[in-house]
Amino acid sequence: MSITKKATVFAVGLGLVTLSACGSSDSGSDNPESKSKTVTLVSHNSWAVSKGVLAAFEKQSGYKVRVLEDGDAGQAVNKAILTKDNPQGDVFFGVDNTLLSRALDNGLFQSYEPKGSDLIRPEYRVDQDKHRVTPVDTGDICVNYDKAYFSEHKLAPPTTYDDLIKPEYKNLLVTENASTSSPGLGFLLGTSARYGDDGWQDYWKKLKANGVKVVDGWEQAYNEEFSGSAGGKQAKADRPLVVSYASSPPAEVIYADPKPTTAPTGVATGTCFRQVEYAGLLAGAKNTEGGKALLDFLLTKTFQDDMPLNMFVYPVLKAAQVPPEFVKYGPQAENPETMDPAKIADNRDDWVKSWTSLVLK
Repeated sequence: MSITKKATVFAVGLGLVTLSACGSSDSGSDNPESKSKTVTLVSHNSWAVSKGVLAAFEKQSGYKVRVLEDGDAGQAVNKAILTKDNPQGDVFFGVDNTLLSRALDNGLFQSYEPKGSDLIRPEYRVDQDKHRVTPVDTGDICVNYDKAYFSEHKLAPPTTYDDLIKPEYKNLLVTENASTSSPGLGFLLGTSARYGDDGWQDYWKKLKANGVKVVDGWEQAYNEEFSGSAGGKQAKADRPLVVSYASSPPAEVIYADPKPTTAPTGVATGTCFRQVEYAGLLAGAKNTEGGKALLDFLLTKTFQDDMPLNMFVYPVLKAAQVPPEFVKYGPQAENPETMDPAKIADNRDDWVKSWTSLVLK
């Protein structure tokens, strides 16, 4: 997830060129399922796929893929819900476990079980009775740190949530708004999982007192405020701690020119929350057959192998390959915080309201 992904994973700050619309839809025809050769994917800004992989799918399926990107994951999900009676496309990609219940409760998706679903790792499967969504990728939302800053200041980087509220890290952390951003919400849920229903608010009071900065979304936090990213350096950013992903360091290596021998950023492994991203066939989709074909494609080994170095997330397919750069620079957290989706569903909105009142006012 998004990563994700997870979310806007790395498309702007590191120079990735994400896919734009590559065809005009004729879904308004009298019989769109038989006449439309365009299938529209609605996503957050992290969507990316290799041109050759996409071209092979288009040639094999006969469908042209059109992509509509709607900002950060939280914004994209909210917009999809608002337009569900007249959906913008056929498939939605990028709703994660932090927002899943909102999408399901609002009837965003119709049932479809893609080919290859039985090959998904069991721990990522949900909604098995109705098959409204399909896991596509996973990742860890974690605090990243700027190695150069901590080396220059002869300060050990933080490794846990507890560290972030210590005086030596005052005014160093930037995070995303939990009400508008998927990684921001994931970070909030991670603190709730870590400190419990009775302790997370007290933790955030201490974090606020320690100078945490909150911005709207991942792009702003990572590419404008974080001193360790390529974009942050160009923007003369001054925050050496940011809520991002465990897969961020590999991206900093892969897209650097010249490539460093080690990643310039690190991960505070005791601050991670496991994220899973899903895709689903939108209720009211104009081209349901094309949408089904696209969902099948997302679970092919070809796409799953291609995905990590495009969206910097981990595949969910058992047989998919993890790039060596991930193993070296961005391994998944061994003991990330997790939370039962039912608990997220029961508490998310109240937690976000409390967080907003506590942190932003």
